[in-house]
Amino acid sequence: MVFYKCAMLAALACLCLPVMAGLAPTRNEFSLRDRWIAEHFGPAKALPFSFAYGDKSSRDLLGKWHFSRTVRKLDSTRAQTTLTYADPATGLQLKCVIVNYLDFPTVEWTLHFTNTGKSDTSILSDILALDTRLTRSASGEFVLHRIKGDSCTPDSYQPLDETLRPNTSKHIAPAGGRPTSGAFPYFNIERPGGGVIAVVSWAGQWSASFERDNNNGLHITAGQELTHFKLHPGESARSPMIVMQFYEGSTVRAYNTWRRWMRAHNMPKGAKPFCSTCIGAFFPGLMCSEADAEQFCRKYLSQGLKVDYWWTDAGWYPCDPAIGWPQTGTWEPDPKRYPKGVRALSDYVHKRGMKHVLWFEPERVHPDTWLAEEHPKWIHGGKNGGLLRLDDPDCLRWAIEHFDALITEQGIDLYRQDFNIDPLSYWRAGEPADSQGITENHHITAYFAYWDELRRRHPGMLIDSCASGGRRNDLETLRRAVPLLRSDYQCEPVGNQAHTYGLSFWLPYYGTGVYHDSLYNHHSSLAPAYGICADIRKPDIDYAMLRRTKDDWRAVADLMLGDYYPLTAWSLDKDKWIGFQFDRPDLGRGAVQLFRREQSKDESVVVKLCGLDSKAVYSLSDRCSDFKATFTGRELMQGGLPVRIPNAPGDALIIYTRDGKSAIPPTGDSR
Repeated sequence: MVFYKCAMLAALACLCLPVMAGLAPTRNEFSLRDRWIAEHFGPAKALPFSFAYGDKSSRDLLGKWHFSRTVRKLDSTRAQTTLTYADPATGLQLKCVIVNYLDFPTVEWTLHFTNTGKSDTSILSDILALDTRLTRSASGEFVLHRIKGDSCTPDSYQPLDETLRPNTSKHIAPAGGRPTSGAFPYFNIERPGGGVIAVVSWAGQWSASFERDNNNGLHITAGQELTHFKLHPGESARSPMIVMQFYEGSTVRAYNTWRRWMRAHNMPKGAKPFCSTCIGAFFPGLMCSEADAEQFCRKYLSQGLKVDYWWTDAGWYPCDPAIGWPQTGTWEPDPKRYPKGVRALSDYVHKRGMKHVLWFEPERVHPDTWLAEEHPKWIHGGKNGGLLRLDDPDCLRWAIEHFDALITEQGIDLYRQDFNIDPLSYWRAGEPADSQGITENHHITAYFAYWDELRRRHPGMLIDSCASGGRRNDLETLRRAVPLLRSDYQCEPVGNQAHTYGLSFWLPYYGTGVYHDSLYNHHSSLAPAYGICADIRKPDIDYAMLRRTKDDWRAVADLMLGDYYPLTAWSLDKDKWIGFQFDRPDLGRGAVQLFRREQSKDESVVVKLCGLDSKAVYSLSDRCSDFKATFTGRELMQGGLPVRIPNAPGDALIIYTRDGKSAIPPTGDSR
């Protein structure tokens, strides 16, 4: 069997996994994955993808094409198999690159098409990177679990649970070409006894469909939304990456296996919790200066608020005051506000033990800027501005060299890339009938090539994946970057509590910023990457509260990377409680956050914790009150934890530690 060796390695890896609170993948979960692989990556008729070539389906064609297979071990936990199909008539080559994880019941694949012939290919169309069918037992139904994408609203990341009844269908796609704008391409398909997580990773306009038949089957398809193009000699195109992870038991178990896989195999190296501050938002159009930044920095340090990263946001380049920071396209420090370049500010914060974040937005070009005037052919929109043509080889080379030089010369430690433009209309404008979707396809490939080269030249440098907040967090982007701003919606606590609740199912690492001066508001926005944004020019800043919230963040930040358990229902209602638990069984510690909202009449609640050792003893302490207690794991999971919050709004931030270890870490900067 093709994958026999990989399956045996997976079984051996399973035996070596640490057993943490019963969440380690089981033998049967690996077996489910391996059986699925054997059934779908064996004979061509069972392949879990499809496309049309000319007027024929790949189901009818691939069995007639030349075929080869290569297998190699990538590292101790991953094996790669490449299936190659070549059309002897036209020279079209398809490579299906499959990665099998030996420590998780997970498999992924990506399709790569190349014209190796001397003439244009026939039309490639309807490329579905995922085209497969799941079955269920007759005793239960399929349920699709997912969350909304970001839309800068309080209900961004709202959990959605939809029963897929017989003869129904569900079609899902983002808005405007940014992959997590309004929709989120991460799906948990539950069926009786377990299910499958299926993820569509595409940094552009994807679509997915779930079609339930009238028997026991569910047909799932997904891919780039529009593909109808030919390839010129030597030209290539690729599909979205598809990931499938198999599970038994509850959906909560599935999400935590996913979070562990994200942490083990996807989060960029060096993506540790950190605290930052961004002062740009307090100046007109975010256009602060070196002098402004140094003034803020001195005040922060004098008040005991040293951060890990100093964050310089938009507007450090030349901008017309009447336009402000959106005037992107002249990528040099503004000589008036940064007469010694941004490097002077970088040196200033480096000497004080901090790193420097700098904001960029290379893909959006405003008119009357250097790019629009000097290189209009590099822009969808020409001199009128628009979307940078990263797919143009000359443009891509310029972008790599220019932004690499800025990062080096200006002393930047974290490259923050924003994307405040819907690219889809630019990609599709004017595409001929035989080239639909190819512009988008090449842009996505170039976008990843751009980041990959920056990362190669700057080993260890983190990249931020901002896109009007959290609208570009497909999986392949998150393998290269961290989402420091999960949403531009940062203005009130209820929505931010709800954001943490929903997004934590899928992402162990994300960030946000807080602009409010209250403990409740700051606790509502705690995240692994946490931004304190206080305007020092205001006379009534409560610096003692900011120091306390920073200490509270330090206490919980590492715990938020662990397993996640919702403790209440998701809600935006102001008369409700909402809460969740983060657990680190490897550390024997965890955190419980509960919020009593402003109109809630209930002073107390009992919540049942999850993932604990039933026989162990846990010490608990609330950082918001004088509550301290000791419980067994069994008591916390079966009887529940009673929590009282006398004031509304109010919250509890409870840290628990197993077997008598310190329940509350030391305050202050411990790192």
